[in-house]
Amino acid sequence: MTSPVWHPFTQHGLGAPIPMVVRTDGAALHTADGRRVVDAISSWWVTTHGHRHPRIMAAIADQAARMDQIIFAGWTHEPAEVLAARLVAILPPALTRVFYSDSGSTAVEVALKMALGYWTNIGMPRHRILMLEHSYHGDTIGTMSVGARGVFNRAYAPLLFDVGLVPFPEPGREQVTLDTLDALCGGGDPAAAFIVEPLILGAGGMKVYPPAILAEMRAICARHGTLFIADEVMTGWGRTGTLLACEQADVVPDILCLSKGLTGGAIPLAVTLATDALFDAHWSTDRATMFFHSSSYTANPIACAAAVANLDIWHDEPVLARVTDLGRRQQARLDRIAAHPAIANPRRLGTIAAFELIDRGGRPDGYLSAIGPALMAHAGARDILLRPLGDSVYIMPPYCIDDADLDAIYAAVADFLDARAIA
Repeated sequence: MTSPVWHPFTQHGLGAPIPMVVRTDGAALHTADGRRVVDAISSWWVTTHGHRHPRIMAAIADQAARMDQIIFAGWTHEPAEVLAARLVAILPPALTRVFYSDSGSTAVEVALKMALGYWTNIGMPRHRILMLEHSYHGDTIGTMSVGARGVFNRAYAPLLFDVGLVPFPEPGREQVTLDTLDALCGGGDPAAAFIVEPLILGAGGMKVYPPAILAEMRAICARHGTLFIADEVMTGWGRTGTLLACEQADVVPDILCLSKGLTGGAIPLAVTLATDALFDAHWSTDRATMFFHSSSYTANPIACAAAVANLDIWHDEPVLARVTDLGRRQQARLDRIAAHPAIANPRRLGTIAAFELIDRGGRPDGYLSAIGPALMAHAGARDILLRPLGDSVYIMPPYCIDDADLDAIYAAVADFLDARAIA
């Protein structure tokens, strides 16, 4: 019988098999047919410490035994209060307000609404949002609007609002990026906000740019009063080598979006942190100026408890040392394949290694390239979970991965590259 499940980012018409996972642990997924599959992409970038970390699982079980979901509009609970206080304590001091939501997309939607609400409520309406070329911030209408236009959202174009596009800071063209941002921020219609993925663009192809450019973009926004939104949904929680990617540029945003690794990847939760200025713009005795956003599951107590346990792990265990070690081990293996004629632009940032596959015409071939699915199938047959972004390949495993599993990932990639070279 055909499954009734409609899977995300899956073309069911291709008939590719969909494995049934029955158990997870550490850096691996275990399937119904008895395979142990190395999770080379942290199950879409969420799993940090490893699947089913005992401390997070215990926190979930303990909280579930005492409280499930409760209304959060006008009510509160201990896990949400503790988590918010703990986040404020470890993140930049200017980020004093914590708004809960459910996913990276909703964290960004919240950020956009906060920014527009701020300008409206202080009586100086600004409406234009700026974004960096090739960005991806989610799949809701607002997040698609501030993401790259193309195959991801072509069918939904009538629903998307216009944004100002800042070119990506390609090597040698960084000044074009900065000059464009400067021009778009100012003028007779100043921009409300600029949203950016710090240091590395995720679904846009793991495109990397230097901390100095991030710092310059932040400074330009500050000069024009344009709110600076940092989408650290993927880059946060150690992926780039520091707790936040923004740290590497000494940048503090006006609004910060976090999700994925917030709970160690165990359960959905997101936060949007903001400064007092944004909160105060919505504070009033007038109910019409409140922040009009929520979901039924805002600040789910079980998810908040998982996030508190994640913060305990960061506090008690040498997580950044593991991150540094994984980055070193990634680089050593990337170096071994870097000169292969079938790849281009090998690069690493923190725990993320990436490169482009080259088609037989001698160039990368884009998101709908057949090369990516071919590598995914090749790796899957060798019990490795990879999911290239078209011809952009990335390896982003949990921090707990051992050398044997990391070697298996790179061996599968190398075999694929060699097979293409002699085909």
